[in-house]
Amino acid sequence: MPTGQLKDIIEAALLAYGQPLSVDQLREMFDEFERPEAVEVRRALTQLSRDCDGRPMELVEVASGWRLQVRSVFASRLSKLWLERPSRYSRALLETLALIAYRQPITRGEIEDVRGVTVNPNIVRTLTERGWIRVVGHREVPGHPELLGTTREFLDHFGLKSLDELPSLAALKDMDDVGIQLEFNGPVTVQAAAAGLPAANDAEAAN
Repeated sequence: MPTGQLKDIIEAALLAYGQPLSVDQLREMFDEFERPEAVEVRRALTQLSRDCDGRPMELVEVASGWRLQVRSVFASRLSKLWLERPSRYSRALLETLALIAYRQPITRGEIEDVRGVTVNPNIVRTLTERGWIRVVGHREVPGHPELLGTTREFLDHFGLKSLDELPSLAALKDMDDVGIQLEFNGPVTVQAAAAGLPAANDAEAAN
């Protein structure tokens, strides 16, 4: 199949699906007799990425695969399309999420030792319901407390391929900087923007 034709099919799939698609998932769209090789799919993705230059959308690779998203420079204007403004993340939620992201796996008790206050169960529930954190094991100490870690959905939501792409702690002066990273730099998928649904700035406040 010509690269141009394959590229158009991939673009249509990413626009329609609205979620990241891996190379393997993109290949599965085709019947076995016409299924492109992984290298051909990657070549088409490279061409699609070039085609996005100068356009309001971009092709990015995240943990779960590839997706089309609106460039962040348009975020402030697009936000006016949504009547309800999203709630801001609370400082307590940001601190908890940051500790899990940077020190995982970590227990609630260890989070409380760092923050000096009890972890509000609503915060852990909110982060879990969003699919950003999960239980990854248990600490081998009395009581076997749960170990918390981030998920692939966390990486996808904030446009990261891996935890290695998190900004260094030295680059973050305080929790306000973490808030900027989490609240304003999140991507908006093309499908979500077209439907008027906030994909990245739909945060719930938690105390």
